This record gives sequence, C-alpha cells and structure tokens, in this order.
Amino acid sequence: MQTRATPATAAPLECFNAAPADEAVQTLLACLHSHAWAHRLTAHRPYPDLPALLAAADEAAYDLSPDDLSQALAAETLPALPEDTYAAAHTALNAAHAAYESRFGHVFVICLADLPPAEALDHVLTAIRSRLANDPDEERLIAAEELRRLARGRLTSVLRGAGNRATSHGRPAPGKPPQTPPH
Repeated sequence: MQTRATPATAAPLECFNAAPADEAVQTLLACLHSHAWAHRLTAHRPYPDLPALLAAADEAAYDLSPDDLSQALAAETLPALPEDTYAAAHTALNAAHAAYESRFGHVFVICLADLPPAEALDHVLTAIRSRLANDPDEERLIAAEELRRLARGRLTSVLRGAGNRATSHGRPAPGKPPQTPPH
C-alpha cells in the first residue's frame, strides 16, 4: 500500500490526517497526555475538519477511565509566573497547590483561555481555594473537564497554528521531569 506524500503547503489538519500513527499520537500527547485518548483519536482519522476532530477529542476526553485521567493529570505542569510577580504571590500559589495536591492526590489544572494575563494569578488562586471545598469525586470531575478544555485549546492551537492561552496549573508528579506541551 502506498502512502500519499503530503504537500509542503498542506493545512495542519491534512498533515495530521496523513501523518504516520506514531507521529499523530505524539502530536496528541502534547495536547493531553493520555495514551488511550491519543490512540482513539488517531484510529479514527481522517477528520473532515477541525470541528469534527474537536468533537471527537471531547467525546474521547469524557470517556477517560480513572487511570487515563490520572495519567493525564500526572503530566501537567505549572507554567512559570511572570517575572514581576511578587514573592508573596509565589508563596501563596505554592501553598495553595500543596494543599490541593494533599487533599486530592493530583495536580490542580485549570484552563485560562480568553482570560487576560493580568487576571490569571488571581483567578488561579481563587479557583484553587474554592475547589478545595469540593469532595474528591466532584473535584475529579471538575479536573477532568478542565483537562478536556486544555486539550481542546492545545489541539486547536496546534492545528490552526493560532496562539491560545490554554494553560495548565499543575506540577509534575514527584520524580517526573516537567513536560511542556505547545500552547
């Protein structure tokens, strides 16, 4: 069976659809680090357009098993705060993250798409503090939804080449190097 070469001017979605399976999986893992999610989306190629791929990505994210969700959460990292952030803000954020991880056993994630950068730190701190009141089952559902939103934003960014403020606010699991997906 011959594989068609993808022209250099092909749209990113065309390149994704035509890419070898292992390359497509790696692209998807950069958006959401769940092997089950990435393999499922790769297996259902080609996608006629970005909305179809995003719908499939959403459906696959909703179907993540607890282990798949844990795998995805473990790969999330905390982006660096802006250099002009006060030391007190770093301390508050680190304390909030530690309390969250202690309570729920996984990193805190939140999608900040469409949020002005100047509001991000306050939004994250408020969200962590608010979500600390959740019971573990409720919080796992919220974290899964935030991961879905992050994956959607990252996937859109990768396949449109557009900048997207979808970011993660978690830390790597102990002993794991940070993995920074493209944003």
